[in-house]
Amino acid sequence: QVQLVESGGGLVQAGGSLRLSCAASGRTFSSYVMGWFRQAPGKEREFVAAIGWSSGRTYFVDSVKGRFTISRDNAKNTVYLQMNSLKPEDTAIYYCAARRGLVAGTANDYDYWGPGTQVTVSS
Repeated sequence: QVQLVESGGGLVQAGGSLRLSCAASGRTFSSYVMGWFRQAPGKEREFVAAIGWSSGRTYFVDSVKGRFTISRDNAKNTVYLQMNSLKPEDTAIYYCAARRGLVAGTANDYDYWGPGTQVTVSS
């Protein structure tokens, strides 16, 4: 079992930056693939980024490539999403998720979810 809690969301102007954090419980955090998803009002939950066990591989949706980075600190049981050059279309609730096995980009592939944190980007 893994429990996840996101933090770091807020209101920011277009072009600004935010760093989201996701703190995980449990002693096996390093064995989980971690992902970030987002969901805007009236839209389906969308894959944003994922990172493998040892931080060696990262994956991003095309719309955030070059602007977002994902990282993890296994000693702190925390995964981060650094978001730069934010755009109004990045506005959404951002969710942290965990799964065992290989990196995946579909929400149904993840077993554990945090409650989400709101990110609002004003124009």
